Amino acid sequence: MQQFMSQLQHLLSAPGSGPVNWDLARQVAASQLAAAGDPAVSPFERNAVEEALRIADLWLEPATSWPSGIRASVAWNRNEWIYKTLDVWRKLCDPVASRMVGAMGDLVPPEARAQLGPMQSMVATLGGALFGGQLGQALGSLAAEVLSAGDIGLPLGPAGTAALIPANIRAYGEGLELPEDEVRLYVALREAAHQRLFQHVPWLRGHVLAAVENYAAGIRVNREAIEEAMGRVDPTDPESMQAIALEGIFTPEDTPAQKASLARLETVLALVEGWVCHVVDSAAGDRLPNVVRLGEAFRRRRAAGGPAEQTFAALVGLELRPRRLREATVLWSALTEHRGTAGRDAVWGHPDLLPSDEDFANPEAFAATTSDLDEELANFDFSAPGAPEEQAPGEGDDKS
Repeated sequence: MQQFMSQLQHLLSAPGSGPVNWDLARQVAASQLAAAGDPAVSPFERNAVEEALRIADLWLEPATSWPSGIRASVAWNRNEWIYKTLDVWRKLCDPVASRMVGAMGDLVPPEARAQLGPMQSMVATLGGALFGGQLGQALGSLAAEVLSAGDIGLPLGPAGTAALIPANIRAYGEGLELPEDEVRLYVALREAAHQRLFQHVPWLRGHVLAAVENYAAGIRVNREAIEEAMGRVDPTDPESMQAIALEGIFTPEDTPAQKASLARLETVLALVEGWVCHVVDSAAGDRLPNVVRLGEAFRRRRAAGGPAEQTFAALVGLELRPRRLREATVLWSALTEHRGTAGRDAVWGHPDLLPSDEDFANPEAFAATTSDLDEELANFDFSAPGAPEEQAPGEGDDKS
């Protein structure tokens, strides 16, 4: 037992605290990006991103009722995306990881716990290192695919900071066989629309993150999968840690409460993404030659999720796909026809005013029933509990 613990201590020498070893996660992600390549942002690319976001904001003016939500326009490399979004990933992943660490502790037989004594915390350290290493790999893969700070629909970056990743936009444009400047401008439109929405709907950031957290709270830990993974660890061979795959350890519980949580999460993700798609397509209009092709490509991309996003979902049991994206886009379009731009955006005035999952089936009926929305809004207390204005992770951080 002492030899085992000695090898384990050497294996877990990387610093870290909490259910996830985030220092290790960051190191693994950085190492993965270094091996795959992380091109530095050139002055030309930085200027091109700033100009694209400036033009995007101008085009969005008539398409939305809110002014610009951008306080800073930046170009990130892949490592910067990880660094700037890590606070939100910590908030989302720690609750899930803590249940895995607890389950690992339960796998230790009672007689072994007595022998471990004060060193029993090493089991938690092992869990944090396991999860941190694999989460680092998933984030490193995501960093090589995402096109902007708001690309996967969550408010991951500092509030008011519109960020594009030039290297990924260039690669994505090559795959579509479209001009890079046109793809960059379309991505800038989407990013600028995200910023307007989250900046001028103060309760939305907390609402979206709470929907993710509530769903994550119902994710079940597969103890058999943990036991099988741990059985592949050779304490005399630290490299055996790298061969462990944690996919399948977390699975959603098949309960009415969890199904309701999933429905709420999918609805809010679809509403955010549907609004962005509708607004961006309206703003681009005839300005971009390939706007129809770009819009369809992005809708397919968001609905299916990229390879890295699927890897992340398999790791933590959490999919971030707006499954009813097309229906949500049609719904926002119907609201614009019935209520105009200001009336459509007024629906974001309070979470209780948002369309429900059932409204997706009949967008025209929902749009028609909002004809008295001004009266409804007048009766709402926008400072009521449940709709707080939440400071964004990283907000006020001078380092950005």
